[in-house]
Amino acid sequence: MEVTPGAPTRDPTTLLAVTDPEAWSDFSVATAGAAAALAGLLFVALSINISSVLGSTRITARAGSTLVLLAAPVFLALALLVPWGSTTTLGVVLVVQAVLAGGALAVMLPRPIPEVPRVAWVFTTLAPPVVLALGVLLAGTGLLVGGLGGLLWLAPAIGVSLLGGLVGAWVLLVEILR
Repeated sequence: MEVTPGAPTRDPTTLLAVTDPEAWSDFSVATAGAAAALAGLLFVALSINISSVLGSTRITARAGSTLVLLAAPVFLALALLVPWGSTTTLGVVLVVQAVLAGGALAVMLPRPIPEVPRVAWVFTTLAPPVVLALGVLLAGTGLLVGGLGGLLWLAPAIGVSLLGGLVGAWVLLVEILR
């Protein structure tokens, strides 16, 4: 096969890495550990301010969505570590996880409040669930169709989910006391 000088080439190992769950094992182990620890810390934050949390449906919704944002990466990481036997099966599992997490977050999504600027609400409350659900859906679909970037979509989805969970935990620990 002739290669034209300066023409882009595809490295087959790179292409394989975006669809091979085994190549993501270190990422999965780190994600599961970090996300589980953060979810545990959320329970500490909730127990410290439990009366404030239970006193408002808005705060309860924030607590629920924060828990999903921190727990979803644990389940995604664990799904990547299971030896499913085929990437198609993992693709189906990821699509199901995207639908479940996205549906749960849509139901629990805290509504905007007048004290918080709309743009802040979009970036801190709305964007993390959307990025999580869409990223996981694209990763799963990519495995099913053999394209779309495969598992690469999980990295930003998990990162933004953890960031959104941290913002939610901060609100539940500190901001509700103001």
